[in-house]
This record gives sequence, C-alpha cells and structure tokens, in this order.
Amino acid sequence: MPTSINYRITQRFRVSADRAYKWATDYDPADLELMHESGSRKVEQLSEDTFLLTDTYQSNHEEVSKTKLVKLQPRDLSWTNTHLSGPAKYSQFLYKITSEGKNNSRLDFVGLQLEPSEMTKKEVAELARRVRKEDSGAWKHLATAMEKELLPQLKSKK
Repeated sequence: MPTSINYRITQRFRVSADRAYKWATDYDPADLELMHESGSRKVEQLSEDTFLLTDTYQSNHEEVSKTKLVKLQPRDLSWTNTHLSGPAKYSQFLYKITSEGKNNSRLDFVGLQLEPSEMTKKEVAELARRVRKEDSGAWKHLATAMEKELLPQLKSKK
C-alpha cells in the first residue's frame, strides 16, 4: 500500500502578497533554473486558471518526467499542484500566500506526497525531513529571484 508523507514549509517575501502571487504563478520554462535545479519544463496553459507543467530531469542516470496539474485560485492567492505522473504520482501540494503588511508576505506550503510503497515510521520521518529541506531550499531560491526582480521595480516607483 502507498505511504503518505505530510509536511509544511513557510517562506517569507519582501514584496506584497498580490505581487508575490502573480510572480509565483507566472509559469515559465526557466523556473527550474530559478530553483537551482537542472532539467527542463514545458508549460501548457489549459485555461485561464489551469496549467499543465511537465518537468524532465536526470535522476540516478535516467530521465525522469513529472506531469503536474496546477489550478490557480487568484481570489484566495492560492493554488494546488497535483502530480499526474512521475515518481510521486497523485501527490498534491497546496500553496497560499498571505499578506504580512503592505510590502511583505509569506507562502504557506503543505506537501501531501504519496510514495508508491509501504514505509516504516522512521523512513516516513526521514523522507519528510528530506523533501521538506528540498522544497524549502527551492523556495528560498525562488524568493531571492522574486525579490531581485521585483524590489528594484518597487524602489523606482517611490
């Protein structure tokens, strides 16, 4: 039976919630590079608020591909990312950006990763720590890229 791995991360941004949301959900083939990950991303917009992302990368000397369905909820500054294929098939990731003042915000991320095999409690805890660290690192890189792009624009408008 598959095993569920549940974890959370928070990432703060020095930009408003609206700007952070727009930046984070403006999908682009160069996104993986911003996260300091190697591979390629194909972005297909299915509707105004729904995207299909296909990420391809090397893992243990073989090509791995993940297809993800992303549904935006602009009114709530939130979105879901559901893996349709790949190593974590049927996993779902929830994102919500919350305002922390005029020029600050935070991302609350909930990972619901489904592993294809049974695992011990110790293995679940170790994997949860590892994927939390990986996702947290990716969002730290994204926060740096976001602020590098948006903060100069904010300063020039004052």
